[in-house]
Amino acid sequence: MPDKPLSFSATCALLILMAEDREMSNPELKEKYGVTITGKERTTLNEGKLVDSSKKGRSYSHVLTDKGWHYASELFREGVAAPAGGFAAAAVRALVGGLQRHIARGETSLAEIFGRQGDLGPADNKEPVSEAASDARAPETPDAPARSPEEVETLIRKAYAQLAERPNAWVSLTRLRPLLGDVPRDEVDATLRRMIARPDVRLVPWESQKTLTQEDRDAAVVIGDQPKHRIWIGA
Repeated sequence: MPDKPLSFSATCALLILMAEDREMSNPELKEKYGVTITGKERTTLNEGKLVDSSKKGRSYSHVLTDKGWHYASELFREGVAAPAGGFAAAAVRALVGGLQRHIARGETSLAEIFGRQGDLGPADNKEPVSEAASDARAPETPDAPARSPEEVETLIRKAYAQLAERPNAWVSLTRLRPLLGDVPRDEVDATLRRMIARPDVRLVPWESQKTLTQEDRDAAVVIGDQPKHRIWIGA
């Protein structure tokens, strides 16, 4: 989080970039929303490492960083400090409050609400990696002993506890999978899909899809039609 709270205008700029989930130039922002990210707002967001801005041609383009996504998540937990009076500020507070309730009820993340699943950056010029193809890259050990779903879940929970740096931390599946030894991938994925129904387990996509490596994408478990990259297990 920045050393001091963002101004309301800087907060609104950050929320626009979060909702768009892509790089936007000042001309695009002006055309679509009637605003540009310049002056104190751009300086504050850049210095706080919440937004990356780069000059392309004669104008600046802006994209939310991972830290920016985290800051936005905090805003949706704690609420937006908006100036008193005026319909614009009141509308922002009302919309953020409504999304807070939606996230709490559905245990979803901002990325699931705003993320552009089809726009995952240059690494996705390749064909999507199917679960079968991922299995082929990680052959199973022929003599691996059969494990019950309960045993696989226990292994997942132990691996999570080993990796979590603090209680209630998010752990990437990229780091978790290697700790599961010779358990076949399809068994791990089936167990993860069962675990998401538990009250103390959440699986979510990575909030900033553009920062994912191919290894991160391959380690994801697909639930519904969406890849999930991180797991949280309550203390």
